[in-house]
Amino acid sequence: MKIVLYSRFNRFWHWGQALLIIVLLFTGLDIHGSIDWWDFGESVRLHNFFAWVLIILTAFAIFWHFTTGAWKHYVPTRQFLKAMIRFYLVDIFFGRPHPVKKSELSKLNPLQRLTYLGLKLVAIPAQIISGVLYYYYNDWPVWGLDWMSLRAIAVIHSISAFVLAAFLILHVYLTTTGHTATSNLKAMILGYEELEEEDAEAVTGKNG
Repeated sequence: MKIVLYSRFNRFWHWGQALLIIVLLFTGLDIHGSIDWWDFGESVRLHNFFAWVLIILTAFAIFWHFTTGAWKHYVPTRQFLKAMIRFYLVDIFFGRPHPVKKSELSKLNPLQRLTYLGLKLVAIPAQIISGVLYYYYNDWPVWGLDWMSLRAIAVIHSISAFVLAAFLILHVYLTTTGHTATSNLKAMILGYEELEEEDAEAVTGKNG
């Protein structure tokens, strides 16, 4: 049974955001001198350009989430939360079944909801706001923000970047924990997921 999980814009936003974050991470590392792929001026130019692209994409994504009702997928819930924690810490290593079944109305498990909500409400806003403040540093006196510390803004920007990098690595790993190592990846590329028979029955309610 095929179940549609991700719309075209959902997939475009997901892959676009992932690509932009990766580019920003590497250009940011180059600016800091951690790697040496471009000259400093080129790194700054690329970083600033793709940062604005990410801001525009984020604005469209916010609009899409609220106009389509997709924001509801991120509403936290305690139901199956302990089961999900146990699954990722223990059960997954013994091949035990996933405690939460995906559906068109519920694409994210409780831990994913909490994680993505934290990213959308804390990490990404902190990254974008600190980046914009850093970019417009010379305008701080005009805005009455000359009391702020540039160093503190830079630290917030760097910490947010490391949080996003850690999430990206963990996210890539978790994509391999579906029915097969590539089922979750295929779902985000094609838009639908092929459910196993018992999962299809659970989603359609045939078992009860």
